[in-house]
Amino acid sequence: MKFENTKKAGNAGENLACEFLKDQGLRIIERNFKASSGEIDIIAVDAEGTICFIEVKYREHIDNGLPMEAVNRAKQRRICRTSDHYRAENSLSEEFSYRFDVISIAGETTEWIKNAFEYIPRR
Repeated sequence: MKFENTKKAGNAGENLACEFLKDQGLRIIERNFKASSGEIDIIAVDAEGTICFIEVKYREHIDNGLPMEAVNRAKQRRICRTSDHYRAENSLSEEFSYRFDVISIAGETTEWIKNAFEYIPRR
């Protein structure tokens, strides 16, 4: 798949990820949730009721490394802070089960990494 720019590639990758997740039985709640701390690509609920905050990384090829490698500690921290905003805005208690996943798309290969990282508490 060849895209003209990064934004189009990112959107196409997120569309592929949503279709993949739906095929796996997840229900998409929201896409591109934005807060002052950052953005979460996809928020979904799995069959057990776990709320999944999902980062999508797409690369046409892996010459510069695997897509999931771009989800470094700083990116993880931003996703965690953004998940705090989402939970507060939606009055979601700590009693819900939460998970941080990564969908890594490299060319035609999609990999779903469940529990890709743990929640990083505020300092």
